[in-house]
Amino acid sequence: MNDDIEETIDWRGREIDCASCKHLDMKATGKCRLSHACVNDRYARRIDRFFNWNPALANDYLDHPHFEVRAIASKHASVFLLPALLDDPEETVRWNAARRLPKKHILKLRHDPHREVRIRIVSLLEDADLVPMLQDSDYYVRLVIARRLAPELLEWMLHDEEPEVRRVVAQRAPDDMLMRLIGDPEPRVRIEIAQRLGGERLAQLRGDPDWRVRYEAASRIEPELLGDLVRDQDDLVREMAFSRSREMDGKADATGGKEKSL
Repeated sequence: MNDDIEETIDWRGREIDCASCKHLDMKATGKCRLSHACVNDRYARRIDRFFNWNPALANDYLDHPHFEVRAIASKHASVFLLPALLDDPEETVRWNAARRLPKKHILKLRHDPHREVRIRIVSLLEDADLVPMLQDSDYYVRLVIARRLAPELLEWMLHDEEPEVRRVVAQRAPDDMLMRLIGDPEPRVRIEIAQRLGGERLAQLRGDPDWRVRYEAASRIEPELLGDLVRDQDDLVREMAFSRSREMDGKADATGGKEKSL
């Protein structure tokens, strides 16, 4: 079945001429098909089909002038030829080569000039190899690292300048690290902390300046630790605290009634 796009244009915008193609003999054997599987086509899907049908030809196209051809060929080419592509001017080519190479070859891409390459490289590396990327200039690279780094190593990211990174750290850090974030200037970070803390540690958030943090504390704290939350300036916080205090009173009444009946 042909693609929806009927045009047969090469990467330079010229009409494809099968008669001048060096693979003309393959057309008769069904190894390529115009507008469907063609290495000369401008559309990546058709180039991809060509190499899926003819993977043995991939090595010959790693220096093709069109970056899409180089990138797709790298999926099928000999792995021994791929290290040279890590210096390719196109980020798509560098990434496609990197995903098939052993770790020792791709460490240089931790400082790749293109953020998308660095973001994807994170998924291929382990904790120790990610450390040099903790100061990456792009916050999203650091965010992806915060999601992947072992929890016990998140201490290095507790004071990241980006609130969203610290929020992820608050979601994943071990409990003993959370208290070091309790005074974070970003309410979203403190909310994450409040959702994880319990007992007397959660009670330390009763005076938080953000009502959402106090509400979280009021909804989960032990009733006997509610303190001033029952008189909070925010209606929702005050109502939650009051309802929790009623729970405590109800339990006390139930216990007292049971003792009296005995």
